[in-house]
Amino acid sequence: MRRSLASAALLLPLALLLTACGGASSASTGTDGGTDGKGSVTLNVGDQKGGSEAILRAAGELDHLNYKIKWSTFTSGPPLLEAVNAKAVDVGGVGNTPPVFAAGAGSGISVVAAWHGTSKGDTILVPNGSKFTQTSQLKGRSVAVAQGSSAHYQLVASLKAAGLSLSDVKVKYLQPADALAAFTSGKVDAWAVWDPYTSQVLQAKQGRVLTTGDGITNGLTFQVAAPAALKDAKKAAAIKDYLDRLRRATAWVYDHQEEWAKVWAKDTRLPYEVALASVRRTNATRVAVAVDQPLIASEQKIADAFTELKLIPRKVDFGEFVDRRYNGNLPASTSAPHASS
Repeated sequence: MRRSLASAALLLPLALLLTACGGASSASTGTDGGTDGKGSVTLNVGDQKGGSEAILRAAGELDHLNYKIKWSTFTSGPPLLEAVNAKAVDVGGVGNTPPVFAAGAGSGISVVAAWHGTSKGDTILVPNGSKFTQTSQLKGRSVAVAQGSSAHYQLVASLKAAGLSLSDVKVKYLQPADALAAFTSGKVDAWAVWDPYTSQVLQAKQGRVLTTGDGITNGLTFQVAAPAALKDAKKAAAIKDYLDRLRRATAWVYDHQEEWAKVWAKDTRLPYEVALASVRRTNATRVAVAVDQPLIASEQKIADAFTELKLIPRKVDFGEFVDRRYNGNLPASTSAPHASS
């Protein structure tokens, strides 16, 4: 497996695993038949492989629910948000960029919770034999990235920091499994991607990091709810309890990194060493923060960047797509470790 990242056996888990950062995808969704909990209220939760359900179950936070959770698994953030807009999902987790594209499309979504971590797992990778040592050298070169993903914005921001624009490189819009194949076969010069793909390439010694998103992107992930669910008093109460449990489970990871990596590896079929590297680099850094004005301003920068590139059809006021009712006593988004704009 370490000798050949592009093998069919490895491409399968890569195709299945799209983290909360997920990219644009037209892939179909799968709905699990079972439910957790009991009671008259059913909360329809959108998830991604190895995501919220896995971490909640590992942390023991799905016990003693007085409402039911019906899980639906999506390949990535954009189709999950399409389901939120269609009222098929009440709440679900995504990265920092899919909500911007959903807002640009005028979708019915509300960001209700946020986590902040480092962006060290968000990288631009180059092959080991590449002569490139800085981002500015990518001018005129081909870069693979998943359209609409957090890596898409990371690429835009990293190029800008190096004095370049998106038009200065040859962008190849590829989903991770296809991008991996293109990267390892030398068909692209670089790959903008997120963990666990970063850890997968590094652990297999198939590439190295040219630059990371640390200090460049905001390191945010979100839970996004359907406005209709928030207007339903019983579902709104269930969402509050669900978010409280998810915050505790995320904090649990910090002191149980090896235990969580074992669960995550089993759930995603990734090698344990890759899962553990990703947990240590990315997952264990996440801290729950308030959905506040600095957070809105940070997301507004992403929206404005994509509007300027004409990848979003209209001006977006991101503040119209948040709901702060679940902030409680959470720290400000700017006070979290490694906070960035």
